[in-house]
Amino acid sequence: MTIKTRLTEMLSINIPIIEGGMAWVGTPKLAATISECGALGTVGTGSLPPDEVRNKIKELRKLTDKTFAVNLIMLNPYLEELIDVVIDEKVPVVIIGAGNPGRYIKKLKDHNIKVFVVVSSDSLAKRCENNGADAIIGEGMECGGHIGDVSTLVLIQKLLKVINIPVIAAGGIASGEAIAGMLTMGAEGVQLGTAFVATKECEAHESYKEKIIKSGVRGTVITGEKLGHPVRVLKSGFARKVREAEMSSPQEAEELLINSLERAYRNGDTDGSFMAGQSAGLINEVKTVSELLDSLMEKTECTLRSITRKFCANSTK
Repeated sequence: MTIKTRLTEMLSINIPIIEGGMAWVGTPKLAATISECGALGTVGTGSLPPDEVRNKIKELRKLTDKTFAVNLIMLNPYLEELIDVVIDEKVPVVIIGAGNPGRYIKKLKDHNIKVFVVVSSDSLAKRCENNGADAIIGEGMECGGHIGDVSTLVLIQKLLKVINIPVIAAGGIASGEAIAGMLTMGAEGVQLGTAFVATKECEAHESYKEKIIKSGVRGTVITGEKLGHPVRVLKSGFARKVREAEMSSPQEAEELLINSLERAYRNGDTDGSFMAGQSAGLINEVKTVSELLDSLMEKTECTLRSITRKFCANSTK
């Protein structure tokens, strides 16, 4: 069974799965591996400056000739320059999040770059569609990292009613059953983040992966909520310390968070923010990217066949 959607056709990929744009974690090696396996790998840029982003793109291109994406966030102070970098490097897909990228969409599309926008509301999705976005990634509050306040299930249902371009579901997805459910609902693909952290090719510290494996479905917490930029991370003493500081000294909380993701990624430090979604509670082993994607698609196809058999059989009774 081959699953084809507007997403797979648009990108010439075989698997309707996108790697979430994870700062630090979304390295060229991981992105290239995902693309080589038939999905869409994504290089995360976070707050990186132009020269470093350009180097990452060049590094990825040495590893694969498959379609890939570069994730940009509106909060990056170098955003204007980064737009020029991805154009100059002829990046095939740009995924933009953390704001309204309306003024950049036409410029990117004029250079034959596909533009996907990460949203947590239907109103922003509609504006981005009107501005020419090629697809919308609806990211629910179950996801890791920066989050909105609407669940994936509700958000995707709403997006499918108000926009006509492809909708990609993100947040809380780490199983073939969930992928099948989103496709059945009308999504054209899914975005995964936490599941890719727990892979052998991911270059995050091993303790980061171990924490995901050991986590339960209630094993995450939101930090930064009182600071205006809520982020979902794995529960830890450090996360508790940040939440306490938010209540008494917001400035102290901000200082604690500086470089906290890098510390988690590079060193597995206890004083680090281990960004992960609620789907961490569904992940129980570290696999290769190939093993992960194969198992996800096998279960997705099995679930879709089961649904078809069940409801077709019922309709003949």
